[in-house]
Amino acid sequence: MGQGRILVVEDDIDISKMLRIYFDSQGYEVLVANRGNDALEICRRKLPNVVVLDIQLPDIDGYEVCRELRSNTRTSYVPIIFLTQKDERSDKIAGLELGADDYITKPFDIEELKLRVEGAIRRSKREALTHPVTNLPAGKLIEEQLKRIKDSSNPWRMLYFGIRNSNEFREVVGPIHVNEVLIFLADMMREAIETYGTMNDFIGQASDNDFIVITTPDAASQICKMVVQRFDEESSAFYPFRIRDAGKVTYEDIDGITREADFMKLVVGVVSSDDGPFADIVQITEDAAEDRRRNRGCP
Repeated sequence: MGQGRILVVEDDIDISKMLRIYFDSQGYEVLVANRGNDALEICRRKLPNVVVLDIQLPDIDGYEVCRELRSNTRTSYVPIIFLTQKDERSDKIAGLELGADDYITKPFDIEELKLRVEGAIRRSKREALTHPVTNLPAGKLIEEQLKRIKDSSNPWRMLYFGIRNSNEFREVVGPIHVNEVLIFLADMMREAIETYGTMNDFIGQASDNDFIVITTPDAASQICKMVVQRFDEESSAFYPFRIRDAGKVTYEDIDGITREADFMKLVVGVVSSDDGPFADIVQITEDAAEDRRRNRGCP
């Protein structure tokens, strides 16, 4: 994603085109929506690092877009910068009350907007809110979700995914291709939740190799099977042809010793509200990790 992914929500075609061209030249991936509902749909499919949001839109206004993003588990943490009319103090206050992170008035200085975008992304990374490669929730955001389900009276199920043999993959292809695999897996999880889950399902990345999905007991099995099956079938495409033809990974370790390993494989541990009560959130993750070590597979 280069510098990051920006979603520009602006119905003025000239302004949205100018912002797309400018931020693209700065190394950002730029998504554009001219309507509020289109913006919400884009966020569901391709999570941005920051949203630049105009208030006046032809269908639903920017306030409603902000409200929807903040009320949705998967987009609640995404930084939002409002574009407001000059000197409209009420616009600024209303936006901040809804949870916007910043605002800038029209007509605006493009360099100032760039600094605000950079600041929003930098704060998010500094607070360890998202994983730097996939932009999935991490750190504090995962802790918040674990605290929520620990005390929830609603039934839930957590899937704790891990990539086996990823270090061996890194040895033969390098870290850049590892990042491609992480993005591929994150996208698959979003697709699986779009297919079988709900808008309030949660996807997080606890570390480079550990992913968490929190969903309903009814949807967990289908989500899990879709993700595991697709990863096991398609991840081999990330290996060079010679390794695919050989059917195994061969490499020299740091001591110069030749090693062999299987291709990457996705393993999963499962824990649910039925397994509680839990003493704390650490017990939830430890139980999931133990289940994953037993390699029982999808529920």
